[in-house]
Order: sequence, then structure tokens, then C-alpha cells
Amino acid sequence: MSELAIEMRDVWKVYPDGTIALRGVNFNVRKGEIHGLLGENGAGKTTLMRILYGEIRPSKGEIKVFGKKVSFKGPWDAVKNGIGMVYQHFSLIPSFTVLENLYLSLTSIKKGISIDYVKKLANEVMSKVGFEVPLDAKVEDLAVGVQQRIEILKTLMRDAKILILDEPTSVLTPIEVEELFKTLTRLKNLGITIIFISHKLKEVKRITDRVTVLRKGRVVGVVDTKEVSEVDLAKMMVGREVLLRLKKVPISPKEPILIIEDLWVKDDRGLDAVRGISLTLRKGEILGIAGIQGNGQRELAEAIAGLRPVIKGRILLENEDITNLPPYLRYRKGLSFIPDSRSVGLILDLNVVSNSILTKLRDFVGKGATILWSKAREFASNLTRRFNVVVESLNTPVKYLSGGNQQKLMVGREVAVLPKVIIASEPTHGLDVSATEYIRSLLIKLREMGVAILLISSDLDEVLQLSDRIAVIYEGKIMAMGRPQDFTLEKLGLLMGGVKVE
Repeated sequence: MSELAIEMRDVWKVYPDGTIALRGVNFNVRKGEIHGLLGENGAGKTTLMRILYGEIRPSKGEIKVFGKKVSFKGPWDAVKNGIGMVYQHFSLIPSFTVLENLYLSLTSIKKGISIDYVKKLANEVMSKVGFEVPLDAKVEDLAVGVQQRIEILKTLMRDAKILILDEPTSVLTPIEVEELFKTLTRLKNLGITIIFISHKLKEVKRITDRVTVLRKGRVVGVVDTKEVSEVDLAKMMVGREVLLRLKKVPISPKEPILIIEDLWVKDDRGLDAVRGISLTLRKGEILGIAGIQGNGQRELAEAIAGLRPVIKGRILLENEDITNLPPYLRYRKGLSFIPDSRSVGLILDLNVVSNSILTKLRDFVGKGATILWSKAREFASNLTRRFNVVVESLNTPVKYLSGGNQQKLMVGREVAVLPKVIIASEPTHGLDVSATEYIRSLLIKLREMGVAILLISSDLDEVLQLSDRIAVIYEGKIMAMGRPQDFTLEKLGLLMGGVKVE
């Protein structure tokens, strides 16, 4: 057995309110391996890694890095001990050049260095690792995959020997995922130890050497990746069999219900985000919009829902022009919207009852404009029971629910009254295997009931598995349209990157 890079023994984390996030966790990572860390939302993965990176202190336990016992007071201590972390959301200044970002990063731990020194070091590290990033380019002009390489380069320039990657493929195209995996393999061959956190079991199977699985704050297993299947890993995470491939009944085309004609919409900066998009959604079908986040999907969804003004074009619902209708009238006509962020779809400081009626508030208002709370509580009670939302009390603020339960509450609220059309934007983003299975199964069931669903997702497996037709979006335009079987992953990846494919 090779030397241990990380050894965490009997690690506990108990928060002041009594919540136990970790229960005697033992987590060992060998030097020079790619080690997967799996678990449902709330299983303790993030807490464990935040302890390892010095962001929070354990309540109890021992940590060794390359055999040396450590006690970190903050991330700077972790960095000094050779640990680097690349977060899901990058910490780069978009208007600065790559070199300026690298300089800022390095001067936070090394004083008195010049920008020429940083440039020389960056070139040396890139040559060693085998990838390149344009040092003089502004970050905002670079693709997401290149920005991720900058984050990895930052950690390596700080002399990281252990790299923690949090959901590193969530915003990448298939081609960028391939490039990332080549980089990780090169780093492994150079002796760098990598901890790979992901919900995507296919990727965990492919890139990792071993996997540790957490459930409810405890380690339920440590396995050699080659000896287990995706189904095995899912069962370890959830504690039951999980359907990774959902059955979908073939449909015959039905009449159009939502028609979008030459739609133009601006983003928050006043720039064109949706540029002349035309789409037709039919009853009882799922039309998937595939694309990297930030290519106009959010603006498209918000315009259809009535949350963002349309500059040009029309939106027709059952042949009625709803382009300028307020959101509540669109809801009354049978349109529901699941936003791509729970912080948009929920008011996190309000309780479960209040969030259950947010988009249907007018149905719960009595005489004198007072809310009928008994009626609202009954609705919330039925909603949580029907959609398996686990809550201690209906009075619990939503911010204390797990991400999966927040998502199920938001999705359940939008589909409870069986709308005619659902705009579902990133409905399973960041969710664990169990919550993902539930929501995807629910969308398929709604489709079979005749509901039309516009599915906007950066998860290609989700788009390919659920959609009857797929449209690929890039920089606010539709690049291609077809059935799932018309696309390969490589073709989708090229289209999502703006490359026209015949």
C-alpha cells in the first residue's frame, strides 16, 4: 500500500444547534491517487472537505497530511501544507487578465514578488503539467473550461500537492470534460493527489481509483472503483436500489401549445442574451434546451415566465399572445416556472407554508386581503406529503431544509395544480442521486399526463434521457434541433461550444 497523503481519523462535527454533520468519519487518501467522494446532499461531504481545507474546525478528530499531524486555523494553513481547492463557482475577477488573477492569488501567500516572477512561474507550471492558458487574455473572454484551468493553475503555483475538486464538471461541455480528465491524469502521473467530488456516477467510475461513500455523516464504504458498478455506488449512497435509467413511453406528436417567435431578450447588463429564438412546444412532450450555463437560457426562461421584458418577438400560449402579460396571469392560464436557482424560487427565511403558496398567493387571500392561513397550511401539508418533502415542521424556515428537499418543495409547488406548460430550468442541478431520480421520474410522469415541458439543462445525460426533441443553444441562438438519437455526445459538445456540425 502506498503512503497516505490524507488521514482523517474519528472526525466529528457537531454544530451549536445540536446538528451532527459528521459522526466519527475515517477518510484516507493515498498519495498520487484520484479518490472519489460520494454522498447524498446533507451526507457530510462538504463539511468534511471544509474541515480538510481549514474553513471550519472539527468538534473532534485527528488530521494528518503526509504523516504530519495538523490543526488548521484557516485555509491559509491548508495552503501552506500543500492543499488546494477548486470550487464549483470560480473565484476569478472577470475584468482582470489571467496573469493579474494569478498575481493576486500568489501575493496573498508570498509577499514582495513581481508580476514577471508570476509570469515565469506560470509558464514553468503549465509546461510541466501540459496545458496552456493565455496569460494576457481577460478572464471574461475565456471559455468556462479555460477558466477552470486557471483555477487549477492557481493551486499548483501555490505548490499544492493535494487538489480538492468540487463538482468540477458541472459547467463543462463534453469536450471540456475530456480535457479536464486528461489534465487530472497528467497531474496524477506527476504525483499530485486528487479528491474528486461529484454527483455524476459515470464520471466517478471513469476517473477515480477508489471511492469513499458517506451517508448521514458516516462512512458506509470505501471501494476500488473498478470493482463496483454505478448501480452499486448509487445503492451505497441512498441505501436502496436507484433507477439510473428511466423508462419513457414513446409519444406521437400532438398540437402545439407554446410557440415562441423571433424572441429577443436582454440580460441584466442590457446586452442581447436571446437573439431571434423561435421554438414550438407540443402537448405531452419534453423539449430539451442543451447548452453551457450563461448562453441565454436564464433570460429565455424568465421572458417566457414574464419576469423579464421581451424586446422583440412573441410568446403564444394556446394561440393567445401572452408576451406582455404579468406572471400571475400566465400562471392562471396554465404556465408554471421552475427557476434555475432555489434562492430565486424560494424565500429562504420564510417557512414551508409561506413558500408553498408563493406563486399562488391570490388563491389563498380572503376578505380584507388577509391570507387564509388554515387553507395554506392544509395545502402545504398535502404538498410535502405528496412530494416527499422531509420537514420537521411546516413552520420550519426553508433555509434549514436540505437542497434536495428545497428543490422538491419548489418543483412540487409548481406542478401540484397540473399546469399545461412547465418551464423547468436546471431542475436537478446540484442534487444527489435520490432527489435527481425523483424529479426526473416526476417530469416523465407529467409528460405522460399531457403536460408540455420546456427542459433547460446543462446536464447532457438529463437532456438526452428525458427529451423527445433537443435544441442546442449557444450565445442566445439555436444552433441545431433534432431528436436525441440524432446527436452524439461529441456532436452536442461541439454545438454547445459554438461549432456548426453538419
